[in-house]
Amino acid sequence: MWHPLFSICLYGITLCGYNRALVFNIGVVMHRFTTIILLLYLLTLNFCAPTSKTPTTIPDVRSQHDQINRALSTARLIEYVKKFSSDDFAGRLTGTPEYTSCARWVASLFEQWGLQPAGEKNTFLQSYPNPYTTVFVGGQLSHSYKSQGKVRKKKYIYEKEYYPGSQSGNGEISAEVVYVGYGITAPELNYDDYKRVNVSGKIVLIEPEVPVSPTENPDLYEEWEPYASDHYKVKMAVAQGAKGMLINNLRVNPDIDYVQDFMTAQVGNTVVDHVFAGTGKTHAEIIAKIQKTLQPYSFPSRKTFTISNFTDHHEDGTGYNVLGLIEGTDPLLKDEGIIIGANIDHVGFCYEIMPGANNNASGAAVLLGLAESMSLSQEKPKRSLLFLGIGSKEQAFRGTQAYLNNPVFPRSKTTVFLNLFMVGCGEDLQALAAQNYPELWDYIARANKNTVDRPIEPLPFANVRRPGLDAAFFVDKGIPSIIFLATGAPTFPYTTKDTPDTFTPQTLSDLAQALYRAILDIANAEHDFLESN
Repeated sequence: MWHPLFSICLYGITLCGYNRALVFNIGVVMHRFTTIILLLYLLTLNFCAPTSKTPTTIPDVRSQHDQINRALSTARLIEYVKKFSSDDFAGRLTGTPEYTSCARWVASLFEQWGLQPAGEKNTFLQSYPNPYTTVFVGGQLSHSYKSQGKVRKKKYIYEKEYYPGSQSGNGEISAEVVYVGYGITAPELNYDDYKRVNVSGKIVLIEPEVPVSPTENPDLYEEWEPYASDHYKVKMAVAQGAKGMLINNLRVNPDIDYVQDFMTAQVGNTVVDHVFAGTGKTHAEIIAKIQKTLQPYSFPSRKTFTISNFTDHHEDGTGYNVLGLIEGTDPLLKDEGIIIGANIDHVGFCYEIMPGANNNASGAAVLLGLAESMSLSQEKPKRSLLFLGIGSKEQAFRGTQAYLNNPVFPRSKTTVFLNLFMVGCGEDLQALAAQNYPELWDYIARANKNTVDRPIEPLPFANVRRPGLDAAFFVDKGIPSIIFLATGAPTFPYTTKDTPDTFTPQTLSDLAQALYRAILDIANAEHDFLESN
């Protein structure tokens, strides 16, 4: 490449009297020098030019943060609540096709979010036997009486005054009602509600639980506790020859034994008052005497009632838990598990659908929010996280017992079970058993303070009452457990009124955000929780 400047230089040399040969040689040297400079220049351009290789991707922290916030948002959690409590799942009675659809839907979300299946045969499901009964429209509860020389019939109002028995036999029974107190025969306690009455072929009216308070007298309650369940009370009534049972507890209740041709109904104050009417006794007085003296006050009412139910029993039903795992990253700590659990079942339809929004679509929704947010997080847990959707809480806790009989983590390797239960209604959050496990609670309280800073009241948990929570069974196995629930607003469990429009939505999101941080802090802590336990 020849530059005009070089020509000027050569021209000057010529004018100064140099010969042509010298000028020619200088021109050659200058040309070669220019060529070298040009090559170096081109090499420099090539070296500095951007390459076609894609640069290393830097995670979009803001985008990830937004995704996690959406997973834990009020809108997303309420969306889950509405799905759980929709007619699609018909009240989620474990064993029914609708409950199975619900369990498979939860499993599909776990799979979508990249959780590892922790159930049977590399699936998200854990199965167990679960008999169930469905109740259809057409039954009734009525009381026949004479008035002005005529036999009249009082038909009780569905839901307001009675519910069909969720495990009732199919058919009809008309008989005298005999009040038998708590329906207990316990010779070692010198107590027998059936001792002075004949209930053969009749309908018995019983009270729920036992005449001893688990909070006021826990030691004595322990002796009575085996007689507290409705399973026992049905067995005893059948053994005494009764043909039907009215249970003074106005709620839908499948947690009771099925006996073919044995008719049951759940009743409220109106029915009980009609049984006591004209007997010279009041219900309140009789209950007070039984609880004070621990002696029975059973009597025949001389009132005729009719229980009529249309039911279909399925002895060969199958229940499912749903198990999704996020394995820990630490080679040693990953063998330790944190379980986040909520029952995803409810009581089904009887004969109308019981939506079960607060009980317990609320806890199940938070479970899903936490599972999705953990799957999105770039902050990975050192300990493993198990997300456990539990079946059959309303049917003798068969799902909880199935998991504990075949756990993902042995008791000695389970750090904590966080039980999410009825967290949708009310602004007041409670942490039952937090005082029992102060080291674990410290992590949760600190995470709450650093995130939403919502008051959560830590409470003790004596676990002396007949189990009413999944966590009670974990505690019995020596597994630290903390139960979260919301209070402070009306809620309507086991009725058609337990719907999402009764919710305090922000409570769901605040709890989910606090637990998201707490779970990661516990999962990544250097503290030896197993040694502390």
